[in-house]
Amino acid sequence: MARLRVGVLLSGRGSNLRALLDACADPDYPAEIVLVVTDRAKAPGLAVAAVAGIPGIVVPHSARPAFATGVDALLRDRQVELVCLAGFMRVLDASFVEAWRDRMVNIHPSLLPAFPGLGAQRQALAAGVRFAGCTVHFVRPEVDAGPIIAQAVVPAQPNDDEASLSARILEVEHRLYPLALRLIAEGRVRVVAEKVEIDGWRAPAITVLNPCERLRDQL
Repeated sequence: MARLRVGVLLSGRGSNLRALLDACADPDYPAEIVLVVTDRAKAPGLAVAAVAGIPGIVVPHSARPAFATGVDALLRDRQVELVCLAGFMRVLDASFVEAWRDRMVNIHPSLLPAFPGLGAQRQALAAGVRFAGCTVHFVRPEVDAGPIIAQAVVPAQPNDDEASLSARILEVEHRLYPLALRLIAEGRVRVVAEKVEIDGWRAPAITVLNPCERLRDQL
């Protein structure tokens, strides 16, 4: 069976790109990355793409519509079927988002709809949350909005700062994004009335408390 052709948009170091590439290295994985596009000529993610032998193209972001037109042409030329945003730090033109509706996904370092936008980890700490995490979702014109595909949860620790919480979330991002991409590539994901349905999906039968339950014995 043909593998799903994926294009990745990024602005930074490319750690989620690397996680996706690692997953795609398995010949049984149902997707392959065929193109990487960035708005920053010095984005470290370009080196990640180069090592993997994936074309990496820089499209300067001078104006949002022009950028969208250029990127759209590149994606279609490479016959991309799904777009993955991986640390892409630009707001995309609404017409581009609609053209790729339900064929473009993003990963965000919070449990959406909580804490959209920049500094999600800082927002979470300021709110005093006991749990944080990340979300893979289909992209809509509104920032960090769209049907949720998958989420991962991590505990917030009493001594956390933005760096430590970000690192803990990033670790599970690298597990969640390949999982979500696999589900899409296997044809198990569909959007119905702006909610995601996943064939064969089952929620884990666990409950996690923070502070944890054993602390009762110390009170």
